[in-house]
Amino acid sequence: MILIVFVVSLLFGQNPLEILGLLGGQTGAVEESAPGPPPDDESGEFVSVVLADMEDIWQQIFTSSGERYEPATLVLFSSAVQSACGFNTDATGPFYCPPDQKVYVDLSFMGELQRLGASGDFALAYVMAHEVGHHVQNLVGTSESVRLRQSRSGSAESNRLSVALELQADCFAGVWAHHSQKRGTISYDADDFQEGLRTASAIGDDHLQRQAGRRVQPESFTHGSSEDRKNWLRRGLDTGDPEACDTFK
Repeated sequence: MILIVFVVSLLFGQNPLEILGLLGGQTGAVEESAPGPPPDDESGEFVSVVLADMEDIWQQIFTSSGERYEPATLVLFSSAVQSACGFNTDATGPFYCPPDQKVYVDLSFMGELQRLGASGDFALAYVMAHEVGHHVQNLVGTSESVRLRQSRSGSAESNRLSVALELQADCFAGVWAHHSQKRGTISYDADDFQEGLRTASAIGDDHLQRQAGRRVQPESFTHGSSEDRKNWLRRGLDTGDPEACDTFK
């Protein structure tokens, strides 16, 4: 299963973020919103280490394109949190807020993933990478462009654009995993890969509608079907190329 620098930090009693720093990685800031998980919470340490890896990889990708990457801030919260996007409860799940450029993670979401049929470290890492993908979209202007197009579109086209934005974030999550595996900071095997695909399938709009006992309504999708989410995650994993993530065609 997934092998992370976090494990090494436990064995040697070191802060995992310090180990990543020694490896040359740039780490995003981490905040805790009271009451939040305790500072020594292992899940909190895990998401901090994974975020640091994501930030370092995206910085390298941006630099190779002659652009500057601004790290996101990770906010761990419990029950509810106030963000620049408003007041959110744990029912929202992990989310990214463009105005404050922060990724908000309620660690109890792991329980929700298990309920939906997805579990494990890579499942949580994929969800986080998806939110960091939204941060990338915000930095390059894609998010704003989509909002402007939606303001001039009908509901059907607006939904299509929303789905395309989410699927691109899935593809970007795969891009991160591709490069992370090559760097060796995070290595995964076939089981981890399947874990990520199961997670993508579990949070597809059609699956969620069935889980809720509703008829599947593609016209109401906001994130994409299970099959589409798996396919775009796989494309990012296979190519490692953000340019291959054009979901708007």
